[in-house]
Amino acid sequence: QLLTVVADMEITAPDDFHLHVRDGEMMKMVVPHSCRIFQRAIIMPNLVPPVVSVEDAGKYRERIQAAIPPGVNFEPMMTLYLTGSTTPDDIRAAAATDFVKAVKWYPAGATTNSDAGLPETKADSVLPTLKAMAEVGLPLLCHGESTDPAVDVFDREAVWVERVLKPLIQAVPDLKIVMEHITTKQGAEAVLAAPKNVAATITVQHLMLNRNALFSYGGKGGLRPHHWCLPILKREEHRAKLVEVATSGNPKFFAGTDSAPHPTTAKESACGCAGCFTASTALECYAEVFEDAGALEKLEAFVAHNGADFYGLPRNSAKVKLERKVTTVTTQLSTADGIAVTPFRAGEQMRWTASLV
Repeated sequence: QLLTVVADMEITAPDDFHLHVRDGEMMKMVVPHSCRIFQRAIIMPNLVPPVVSVEDAGKYRERIQAAIPPGVNFEPMMTLYLTGSTTPDDIRAAAATDFVKAVKWYPAGATTNSDAGLPETKADSVLPTLKAMAEVGLPLLCHGESTDPAVDVFDREAVWVERVLKPLIQAVPDLKIVMEHITTKQGAEAVLAAPKNVAATITVQHLMLNRNALFSYGGKGGLRPHHWCLPILKREEHRAKLVEVATSGNPKFFAGTDSAPHPTTAKESACGCAGCFTASTALECYAEVFEDAGALEKLEAFVAHNGADFYGLPRNSAKVKLERKVTTVTTQLSTADGIAVTPFRAGEQMRWTASLV
């Protein structure tokens, strides 16, 4: 019904509360795709070596700013990488800046460049640091998956909720926590049941795809490396729950693309990298999800209001026009030094086109 009624719409320009831009030539290629529409983004710190100090974050921020096209308004909001050596003084130093907005916790071994992360079994060792974060209002962003090798890969999020998230909320009740890129009913329900200082981001791919899309897509069978990401895609019942909470208008849920570019050769390989490069079409994809759910009127809050409100940021003044205009996603992008990157939904048609007003 909405499909035939809504021709175009104008909303507040969005923010991306979970973004990977990498470094070097890859960064120079991908940053313009994010700042085409998004006004701000929480930048992930999992470089090699990781971003562990205010000095590291400041230098990385400068490199990102140098990649923003002239005249474009885009604010990279930086994060620190939580390790067993992160101290309360590090937290206070971060909070004293105007550019470090959060601390990211990667359980060691959970995903790309997470080896330096704090093991999930050692959360108690950084309780003073987490309490300092609560005191200064700096959020903890969690890659919420257990890395216990005995846990099935499809159960890692649900196990983490019980073993880590719930005890963490009890141990530091005032800590602002974002459960990043939730993928399960258990994750969504844990956030719904938690106090208002606990929120979640949801990606494009986890709203659009279930785990069948790893093995068959568009009516054709075969492994789909460009749908391989971490956390891994889940059953349809979980995807449906994510759509339910994302389109509900609940302020605890907001957009975080987790756009994660890799060279095409690193995706299409015997040991492929996890991650979907969604930055180039993220808002248009979110619009399709909300339209299919009959909830286009809730899209603006999810992509532009809820995250800003949770972080205590002013909402963007810029506006974006979403026009019902069919376009085809390019099949390949390339860095200046010739590294190919395959975008999410490469070669597929999109029914919305976004542009800044």
